[in-house]
Amino acid sequence: MSNGTSPAKDRPSVGRTLQQARIDARLTVDEVSSATRVRAQIIHAIEADDFSRCGGDVYARGHIRMIARAVGLDPAEVIALYAEQEGEATLPPPTAPVFEAERIRPEPRRPNWTAAMVAAIVAVIAFVGFTFAGGGGGGSAGSVANESPSPSPTAEDGEEGAEQESEAPPVDPEPDPSDEAVAGVPADKVTVVATVESGSSWISAKDASGRLLFEGVLEDGDSQTFVDDEQIDLVLGNAGAVQLHVNGKPLESVGELGQVQRLTYTKGDPEEG
Repeated sequence: MSNGTSPAKDRPSVGRTLQQARIDARLTVDEVSSATRVRAQIIHAIEADDFSRCGGDVYARGHIRMIARAVGLDPAEVIALYAEQEGEATLPPPTAPVFEAERIRPEPRRPNWTAAMVAAIVAVIAFVGFTFAGGGGGGSAGSVANESPSPSPTAEDGEEGAEQESEAPPVDPEPDPSDEAVAGVPADKVTVVATVESGSSWISAKDASGRLLFEGVLEDGDSQTFVDDEQIDLVLGNAGAVQLHVNGKPLESVGELGQVQRLTYTKGDPEEG
């Protein structure tokens, strides 16, 4: 276009210019619509110079730019033609400030719940910290007041303490578990406690009726107790490793290591069968 532009009435209209460019580019309305995302009905209306379906001047300019670019025209020249055709003496200001103004338009203030929650949390932390600080100070002061310095021990106190310590009765050693078990045996029954003290031993125990009370291997430190009204029959696979307490009395030896022993015990003093 030359610097001295002719009036818009001496040139093809915006719609005719876009339509002719589309035809020269061998494009259909549907193809232009797919490329610009502008509905085909609006493209038809623009090509007929009907801009009322665009939704306003701003949208009309936007559609014209996209269609001009799609059919190979300079969007600025087509917009200038549109401005002359619509009777505008000068070009309108660019649309960007309009959209910018709309974008920065202040929105109604909403309650800032995040800030409120942060403020509440800070207040709680401050209150808890103040409470602990006050409580800690009071407690420490009270404890300092209550803790009066103890008088230094005198020589007489030391002598009295030594006498008390010397007069204190000796502490009895804790009873052995096997001794406690033996001490509680009933007098009207036969009770045998078998404890393996070194190695292991296979042991079998039966009552007076022949009912099997136990049969298995006891390892070092294991113990079994057998009780019957009349009689206990034992078989020890490694007699030297077994320590027996019969009716509350320990037996010194019931056999040698590796020796198999068959023993029978009744009420009263232990007697080997």
